[in-house]
Amino acid sequence: MIWSVTVSELILALDVPRAGDVLPLLDRLPELRWVKISPVLVTREGPGLIRTLVDRGLNVFLDLKWYDIPNTVAGAVTAARELGVSMATVHIVGGTAMLEAAAVAAGTELALVGVTVLTSYDAVGYARAVGRSRVNLQQEVERQARIGVLAGLRGIVCSPQEVSVLRRRLGPDLYLVVPGIRRRSDPLGDQVRVATAKDAANNGATHLVVGRPVLQAEDPAAVLEELMKEARCVAS
Repeated sequence: MIWSVTVSELILALDVPRAGDVLPLLDRLPELRWVKISPVLVTREGPGLIRTLVDRGLNVFLDLKWYDIPNTVAGAVTAARELGVSMATVHIVGGTAMLEAAAVAAGTELALVGVTVLTSYDAVGYARAVGRSRVNLQQEVERQARIGVLAGLRGIVCSPQEVSVLRRRLGPDLYLVVPGIRRRSDPLGDQVRVATAKDAANNGATHLVVGRPVLQAEDPAAVLEELMKEARCVAS
């Protein structure tokens, strides 16, 4: 089944070292609606950058993958919500109590999405990391995703390879946030499980995360436009 792609949005991962690299880039990308901020940039620049991005009218996806005791994670989620963050990540392996506390703190203003298996893992690497002799990544992602949904998360972060299964089995309303988006001509880098924007959107992804193909392009606006057209993403 091909799912509607009219709801898919493109999120630019701002995987750059400093705020001074961010704002000139954003000035060249007026069609952009969503940006993702990860630990390097937040640690260096602090909450001031988040406020700046929110003030520019951007939806901020704060990708810090919180994993701690419930009270600490709930406090972090509350702080993010008060900053105007639109979406943020928690690790589902933090457990049900942590996830439920985080979901309550998020309320209706912040979409909390759960991280399952990082896209840098293949089956062998993940099995080694969790002390198993073997693992089926698709089953593991689905198992963790169900825990997150039952705990009240708004969505799940998954690789392109799992998105169609999660959409079929977890219903039409869940956010499915898919990193590892590449054009067919782009190198994989350190991502193992990747897909094109078109394939991920057609399989049911609601949010597509792309970084290096845009950030490293000579003409970032042209690459962003190409990806949006490929996925028929919402651009405005």
